[in-house]
Amino acid sequence: MSKNPKIGLEGLLRPEDSILVLIDHQPYQFTNLNSHEPTMIINNVIGLAKSAKLFNVPTILTTVIEERGGYIIKGLQDVFPDQKPINRTFINTWEDPNVTDVVKKSGRKQLILAALYTEICLAMPAIQALGEGYEVFIVTDASGGVTAEAHDMAVRRMVQAGAVPINWMAVLAEWQRDWARTETTVGVSDITLEHGGASAVALAWELQLLATTPPAIAAGDQLHSCSSES
Repeated sequence: MSKNPKIGLEGLLRPEDSILVLIDHQPYQFTNLNSHEPTMIINNVIGLAKSAKLFNVPTILTTVIEERGGYIIKGLQDVFPDQKPINRTFINTWEDPNVTDVVKKSGRKQLILAALYTEICLAMPAIQALGEGYEVFIVTDASGGVTAEAHDMAVRRMVQAGAVPINWMAVLAEWQRDWARTETTVGVSDITLEHGGASAVALAWELQLLATTPPAIAAGDQLHSCSSES
């Protein structure tokens, strides 16, 4: 029986085995993005990029015909200010050796993809990379399609082919995995506060409580709680 990479502990993402490819988050693409609120995709893909940078996950930025479609969005470029996005003519990113050679040289097999549009620029490389033996994770909330149906059908198609759908905060959580990994906990909190939506609100509230609750009262509440349960 062949091993299924999608289950068990080995089915979770690991920073040392991951590589991220962000495809075509350009102005032209956003003009016909209708599956999601565009500001959400912008927030999510920037949060995803910051997560990759925090965990030292190699990240490839790529555009298609940027002289017509525009440069990659500023917030994303600002995460990797010294990286020049790979500009393609191929619609299918996985047919461009300028991209695939970088992935192959990394030796990493957990391929994480996000793209505009889901039904074209995400589906094509995901399906081809699956055929080449990569474990493909598609970040659905950092990707979008021209319609909600187009996005949904593309995700279903990729799942049928073997891709794993995931959202950007789940990627962040799987890379962190253990709160005892203190070298990245502050960074995870910072990214969550900047891009986590309702999770950011909850975390900010928790941090505020921790900062304003006197230690003696906190200890007393804990003792009271323990005594009440006994």
